[in-house]
Amino acid sequence: MKFTRQRYQSGSLSREVRKAGPAVWIFRWRENATEGRVYRKVVVGTIEQFPTKTAAKRAVETFRSTINAVNPAVPVTLRQLVKHYEENELPSKAFSTQRTFQTSLKTWVLPKWGEHRLSDVRTVEVEGWLHSLPLANATKAKIRNTMHVIFAHAGRNEWIATNPMTLVRQSAKREKLPDVLELDELKKLLAELENPARALVFLTAATGLRVSEALGLKWSDVDFAAGEIRLSRAVVHQHVGDMKTEASQKPVPMDGALLDALHDWSRQAPYRQKDDWVFASPDMDGKQPYWPETPLKCYVLPAAKRVGITKALGWHSFRRTFATLLKGGGEDVKTVQELMRHASSRLTLDVYAQALTPAKRAAHLKLVGLIHPAAETAIGPSWSHAEAAVAVSS
Repeated sequence: MKFTRQRYQSGSLSREVRKAGPAVWIFRWRENATEGRVYRKVVVGTIEQFPTKTAAKRAVETFRSTINAVNPAVPVTLRQLVKHYEENELPSKAFSTQRTFQTSLKTWVLPKWGEHRLSDVRTVEVEGWLHSLPLANATKAKIRNTMHVIFAHAGRNEWIATNPMTLVRQSAKREKLPDVLELDELKKLLAELENPARALVFLTAATGLRVSEALGLKWSDVDFAAGEIRLSRAVVHQHVGDMKTEASQKPVPMDGALLDALHDWSRQAPYRQKDDWVFASPDMDGKQPYWPETPLKCYVLPAAKRVGITKALGWHSFRRTFATLLKGGGEDVKTVQELMRHASSRLTLDVYAQALTPAKRAAHLKLVGLIHPAAETAIGPSWSHAEAAVAVSS
């Protein structure tokens, strides 16, 4: 973030009447930024706190020193701090992380806190604000974590002494448990689906792959001889990026009926060269994989409805189902963690020794044997991007 060095700012102090509550003292100043000259203002306090202009001026002195600091690149407001973080740290994050981060900032954080001085963002006020938002606990926890990262950036640069987000209390506990499929429901769904939707659902349910990872697969990543899938990329909003974490890059076992199903699909797929996407879009001449919304909304959800499944399903439902079936099958926690490829042991409870590959393969093979439907692999219609556009826009 670059600021043009500017002359000393005395600023101006004025009294402003409010419709509700006592009048307040407003301090105004201007600064030179990359977008040109910008006029700023901040509420100093109420006339009850500072009955005279002289008292308000004394309160302004410290802030006036801040905006006239020797180093003109020190962010004063949260919006300036966010801009500095976006320019210096955010580009190194995964694409999906960047999108989530920027959405949280643009939608919630900056409209509320953007013009606040860093020193004016208080723990209790942020906690109360989060409590008032009509959002799920998990979403509010993500907003809190986003703000914590921003202020941690300020701390590393020695612009603040303490991070006001550290003591903000915000539970991430779900108010309602997400839906997962019972084993019989999963079998019915797979029997109802046709390829390639069937292959994609079978793959995510039997391996726990994230849909971004499944759509990021190329045939060169699928080793039929070794019975494993090597993960090296993920596709989010058609952006091809690195895996989410180091743990996400671990090979995934592929045995039994799943191996057979993917082998069948490799013979049926319109694009089957080593460098082709496993779930390539014919409408885009195989140059990119499908949008995840297309098979979900056009094929998976209608098939679920036809077989009487009324649960709220998304692609992550199959990953949750995978974990639930593994735990229900009596697998040890560390094996589940390894198969889920969780970076943090908090997600699957911590067990210290790394699970052996034979244990992971045995657990995977047992699960595939459970969910393998009696129906033979079906060949279905290709998905089109005309349908993808409808799905995405909706």
